[in-house]
Amino acid sequence: MPGIDKLPIEETLEDSPQTRSLLGVFEEDATAISNYMNQLYQAMHRIYDAQNELSAATHLTSKLLKEYEKQRFPLGGDDEVMSSTLQQFSKVIDELSSCHAVLSTQLADAMMFPITQFKERELKEILTLKEVFQIASNDHDAAINRYSRLSKKRENDKVKYEVTEDVYTSRKKQHQTMMHYFCALNTLQYKKKIALLEPLLGYMQAQISFFKMGSENLNEQLEEFLANIGTSVQNKTGLVSSTWDRQFYFTQGGNLMSQARGDVAGGLAMDIDNCSVMAVDCEDRRYCFQITSFDGKKSSILQAESKKDHEEWICTINNISKQIYLSENPEETAARVNQSALEAVTPSPSFQQRHESLRPAGQSRPPTARTSSSGSLGSESTNLAALSLDSLVAPDTPIQFDIISPVCEDLPGQTKTSGQGGRRTNPFGESGGSTKSETEDSILHQLFIVRFLGSMEVKSDDHPDVVYETMRQILAARAIHNIFRMTESHLLVTCDCLKLIDPQTQVTRLTFPLPCVVLYATHQENKRLFGFVLRTSGGRSESNLSSVCYIFESNNEGEKICDSVGLAKQIALHAELDRRASEKQKEIERVKEKQQKELNKQKQIEKDLEEQSRLIAASSRTNQASSEGQFVVLSSSQSEESDLGEEGKKRESEA
Repeated sequence: MPGIDKLPIEETLEDSPQTRSLLGVFEEDATAISNYMNQLYQAMHRIYDAQNELSAATHLTSKLLKEYEKQRFPLGGDDEVMSSTLQQFSKVIDELSSCHAVLSTQLADAMMFPITQFKERELKEILTLKEVFQIASNDHDAAINRYSRLSKKRENDKVKYEVTEDVYTSRKKQHQTMMHYFCALNTLQYKKKIALLEPLLGYMQAQISFFKMGSENLNEQLEEFLANIGTSVQNKTGLVSSTWDRQFYFTQGGNLMSQARGDVAGGLAMDIDNCSVMAVDCEDRRYCFQITSFDGKKSSILQAESKKDHEEWICTINNISKQIYLSENPEETAARVNQSALEAVTPSPSFQQRHESLRPAGQSRPPTARTSSSGSLGSESTNLAALSLDSLVAPDTPIQFDIISPVCEDLPGQTKTSGQGGRRTNPFGESGGSTKSETEDSILHQLFIVRFLGSMEVKSDDHPDVVYETMRQILAARAIHNIFRMTESHLLVTCDCLKLIDPQTQVTRLTFPLPCVVLYATHQENKRLFGFVLRTSGGRSESNLSSVCYIFESNNEGEKICDSVGLAKQIALHAELDRRASEKQKEIERVKEKQQKELNKQKQIEKDLEEQSRLIAASSRTNQASSEGQFVVLSSSQSEESDLGEEGKKRESEA
């Protein structure tokens, strides 16, 4: 309604339909303002939370850079230049962390506080007054209805007075409430502009202050330091030097594949569709050529073993990149197109002659190349230190890509109990029959949806790199053999075991005893991938124990599953400690009971000996008295006759 910017308070007493209609418009506007401010509050709260997270992450990064010199890398050695460089970076990032902390405080004070106050005070007050006004309006309508129903023929002064007083009280209450409500709605129309602009102004001022602090910290000395580091990284000399690894390269379709020594299968190195390739000079090495992706963000420098391999690699990659092999005369077209790339940089003849003289005769193995990862954005990175492949995965290890049903084959090292194979399992730990499940007594039951990627035997089970290497080999093998099918299962984690359950039939496919799970980890980058190593008896090796690594994919729950397994192992450990303590207590009680029995038996023996001693002493005194003639020992029959005779004499005398 244009031209109307406030509610007329003087018309609150009349309470006309026009006033109520205008009130409805203001109420609708207040509701829209409330919804919009709630959404704006949530958006600004996300900015505030993100800034707090960024501040904490920056501080953690600075802390980790400071601790670099305390690390002991097996293959890194003592690099004082790298340590001092990271210390300098740590100081700069620490200053940035302080700036981010200040920005978080300013956002809390200048942005979040005003909008929170408006949301908690003004909007809630409008809502409360609306409810109170509605109650007062209903009471007034009820009083008017009672007043209208007064009888005309039978007038009662007392009833009329009470009804009139009720109308007066309710109208007064409605009038006062309506004035407060109108004032609040009018105030909202003026405060909404301030409430909208004040947090935005605080946000911009906080950002400007943050940028000023960053500009002050970014002095000429820091710019020179960053320029030197950037030059070193780009030229691959000085501080950051390039590393070369010997690998086997081959092409598959429009992809360049690489495979290290000992790998079961190769992995994708680069997409060479529409790429560019040319000979280059690199670190005084012979037969080098550079492959650059079509977008220019990724490049790799390779070194061939001979001039012939060098030229064949450049021509082959050019053919694949420009799809020359699909033309009518591919040989002639390839020779003409690749000539420019071969002549781009001509290697030194002395290097060629020296290399040809050292080249072994009769060499017939496939062309190989050495690779150097470029230091530019998006380039490949070479691991500076890694465990030996032979110490992680057994050679010639087959990969199992599907779950074998327990009806067909049991897990190695497990003894199949009666009814274990093919038994329906309730994932919530409830038993449908009279037979009690093994996991019913477990206090932990957590269910996850997983997809089985594969499993293979490993030689070590004491380092997370075993899981990472197994993940890499299984994923590479799936890509090479075009295996995309994955078996979905329910993974049930309990304090006793891990179970893979068929989601359709609830049949237990595999059971992994929890004590046999010795290692578990998630992928370092893709948190959906996780795996665990199971130590079992038997296996492919001659030893008594073997380790098998199982790899799964979950729905963004890899870390949760690992935390659940860790919690289950902790619960199982505490249960085992409690059981051992209980058994030890029972053993102590049994020993005490046995000692008490021995003590009672000893006391009984001593008591019997004392009784025998007393009887022997009494018998010896009796024999001594009879030998002196002082006493005459009578038999039992004689003593009875003498007693009867005395009693008879007493009776006669009494008579």
